[in-house]
This record gives sequence, structure tokens and C-alpha cells, in this order.
Amino acid sequence: MKAIDIKKIVALVLCVVQIEVIILGLAPFIHAKAETAEQSSGINLESESAILMEASTGMIIYEKDADKSLAPASITKIMTLILIFDAINDGKIHLTDEVTVSEHAASMGGSQVYLEAGETQNVDTMIKCISMASANDACVAMAEFISGTEEAFVVQMNERAKGLEMKNTNFVNCCGLDVDNHHSSAKDVAIMSKELITKYPKIHDYSTVWMDTIIHSTRKGDSEFGLTNTNKLIKQYEWATGLKTGSTSKAGCCLSATAKKNGIDLIAVVMAAPNSKTRFSEAINLLNYGFSNCYIYTDENPIELQNVEISGGVKNTVGCEYQKTFSYLFMNKVENDKIMREVVYDTGLVAPIDKGTQVGHVTYSIEGQTLGEVPIITTEDIGKATFWDMMKKVVFFMVGGEKIAET
Repeated sequence: MKAIDIKKIVALVLCVVQIEVIILGLAPFIHAKAETAEQSSGINLESESAILMEASTGMIIYEKDADKSLAPASITKIMTLILIFDAINDGKIHLTDEVTVSEHAASMGGSQVYLEAGETQNVDTMIKCISMASANDACVAMAEFISGTEEAFVVQMNERAKGLEMKNTNFVNCCGLDVDNHHSSAKDVAIMSKELITKYPKIHDYSTVWMDTIIHSTRKGDSEFGLTNTNKLIKQYEWATGLKTGSTSKAGCCLSATAKKNGIDLIAVVMAAPNSKTRFSEAINLLNYGFSNCYIYTDENPIELQNVEISGGVKNTVGCEYQKTFSYLFMNKVENDKIMREVVYDTGLVAPIDKGTQVGHVTYSIEGQTLGEVPIITTEDIGKATFWDMMKKVVFFMVGGEKIAET
């Protein structure tokens, strides 16, 4: 029997102790990585799913199971409103156009403004009914007015959702009534809310109104009908700008809340809240958190751009501009002069060049970390020079022009 090596045993025990010390020392960091969004932000929500997004950048500030597919109820109507404003923007319909209510539209249950078959209301009134009163009958009437049938309109809704990369959404109707396979997610709702309020800010002319009236004109005569906004944040939260509520037995209580404060636009989406009071209070908590922690840098005085040189064109240079204004969301206040900007122009450009062609970019960074880029694009078309264009340039140069002429 071999003698026990005391030194080896002591060394083994010390090794085990060191490993335990290391594990215990790393424990706080391991725990920190495993922290949920609620723990790291201090926000605790009863709602099944939620998200907080900054509207101009699309940056997500907070999320809880934001990709989970759930019944969206009437916040479905955000997409319906997008398609209505798309049609107005494209000149297909106008706010003053009269919309005739069909039997199908008039038969809609749930939230409604009791439109009668054969009744007419203009597009402006229909938008008001959808935005404020969440009217299912007005939704279907508008869907039929734009696309002929609700089914055709729903096809367009799903195509628009696909274009916005709403990956967990499928629409079956235009108003959000509970049916199989009609679902969305908090993130997708935030995406379509962003599209609506940034592309069509006129929606706030409707979504911020607390009370209004419409006139029913039917065979029975004219009668006044009162509208009250279903979004109580319009009265309860001073920075509220919209946007849409929803509730059904399957979906629970849902809300896409938009608000603006100090130039910051936020979108707070709450889905499957246990009751109406909770959805509003949790949306307010999310919005307050965002406004307390967010700072948006916007390059309001961008670097002045130079014309970019090209060869083989009717002109030797082309004008250019920034494709968009750069903005970036910080979770803490930063000094603007710490943000570095670098403009880079492409070289070796050859005509023809179309208006809108990218010919460079500007990069934004802070302390060596890149924040983002904005393309630099051309402001005009530059055609390819013909033989006679080249001859004119040569003649000008020969008679004493300091440089080849631009024509």
C-alpha cells in the first residue's frame, strides 16, 4: 500500500478552495447577465408582453416578450389607418370623398358608431370614428371603399406588414375581432405605430381629440352621435399623442401609446394586460422611464458638402446632399461636441449618374465607437458627354479656359 502524499492532498484542497472563490467572485457578474429587463430597468409589468421604442430612430429601450404572438384586438386598426393614409397620399381617395356603408359593414359587432346600411360619411369622419371610437363598422366601410372587399383589403394589410418586416403578424380582418390565426406582437405593433406616426403625423389631429360628434344622416333623418376617445391617456397623460386601444376576451387589454416630450417621440405597447386600468398605468410607467433616461442627438448643423467630381459627363461635378438627418438615441445625456463626424466621398465616378445615386457617406462616432452612417446622394442627373460636348470643352480649354468648362 502506497504512502499517502500529504503535499498532494493539501495542494488539491487548496485548488478546490480557489475554484470556489473564483466562482463566488464571478457570481454577481453571472447574475447580472441573467437579469431580466424588469430587474435592469426597475420596471415590473403584469402585462404579458410589452415594448418601449423611440420613434425617430426605432431604437428599443425596453422589451418584455416583445416577439410573442398574441391576439391584438383593435390595435389591428393601426394597420388599417396606415392603408387609409397610403390611399390618401397616393391620391386614390380624398378626405372629402363620400363612403357608402354596406350591409356587411353595418353588421359589424363590437365597438361601433352604429352606421346604417346605405348611410354615407366622408373619409375624414370615418378616420375620426376609427381613431377615437375604434369603430369596426367604419373600418370595414373604409376597407371596402379602398379595395372593394374586406378580404382584398386584408391582403394589402399583410403585404404592408411584410414590407415593414413585421415577422410575427398575420391579419385576417381589418378591425381586430377575435378569429383564428389573427395575431401580432408588441414589437410588430410598435413597428406599425412608428410607420403611422412618422409617415403620417396628421393622425395626431384625430388621435389627440378627447370628445367630438358626428351626424348620422339616414332615411329617419339626421341625428347627432357623440364620440369619446377610448384612449384615456389623452386626458390622463399630458404628453400623450395617441394612439390606439384594443380589448377582447382573447386578447385581454392592449394599448399602443404614443407621447412626445422635449422633442422625443416614444411608443409604448402593452399587450394582454389583465385589465384596462393596468394597461394605461403600465404604459405611463414605460413612457416615464423613457423620458427620464433618453437623450436624442440630432445633427441639426451638418457639415457643408462639396460637389463631387465625375468624368465623362456633360458636367465635371455633381451636386450632392445628405439622404436624411442623422439622429441617435442615447440612454444618458452626452455633450454634442464629443460626437465626431467624418465625410468620405467616392472617387472614380463616371457619367451617366442618376439623381439619388450614393456618392459618399458621413460617419458619426463617439470615443471611437461608430454610431451610424448617412449616405450622401446626388441632387441631379448627369448625362454622359457626347462627342460635341467633349469638343466644346476642348475648344474652351484651348482659348484660355483655366479649367474644362461645365455646361
